[in-house]
Amino acid sequence: MARNMQPIAKRCKALNLSPAAMGYAKKTTNRNPKGQMRKKQSEYAMQLTEKQKVKFVYGIMEKQFHMYYEKASRMQGKTGENLLTLIERRLDNVVYRMGFAMTRREARQLVTHGHFTVNGQRVDIPSFLVKVGDVIEVREKSRSSVKFKRLLGEDAIVVNVPKWLERAKNTLEGKVVAMPTREDVDFPVEEHLIVELYSK
Repeated sequence: MARNMQPIAKRCKALNLSPAAMGYAKKTTNRNPKGQMRKKQSEYAMQLTEKQKVKFVYGIMEKQFHMYYEKASRMQGKTGENLLTLIERRLDNVVYRMGFAMTRREARQLVTHGHFTVNGQRVDIPSFLVKVGDVIEVREKSRSSVKFKRLLGEDAIVVNVPKWLERAKNTLEGKVVAMPTREDVDFPVEEHLIVELYSK
């Protein structure tokens, strides 16, 4: 399985992205503080940067990202918005957004290791697309682990779950109550540039 092993802080700086979008609160880099960046980027460079930003945040490789674009272009509505909402529905992203993992990378690993079920069925594919009504739950066998015990009790971290998802406090299950919309994407991105890039 292909994995993105790029350093978080360094890559975030290159893409002009806050590490908070990746789930990291205190990651910074002091390397090359002034930078050798050109003042003005070409149109192609801006389009490429937006695509790389989305791929990096969600941990998707090029082949799979292009597949999402093709699927989004066949859907009704704006292709760029369709693309973002499709990617937002990935199981690893849903696990992260529900607060079961601190970062999307951690969520991807937890899903791959088979810690979650969707509607009672074990799913270990991070790219699995959830739909309205799906119940995502931590498996019984995994509930005793320290990782998931920390999500329960008085000291549990409070997570701002987006409105298209639902998770009651002190539970290890959540539900998809609606389809995500463009407003639910939690980092700045100009998706029309990605569409322009692929339309060439």
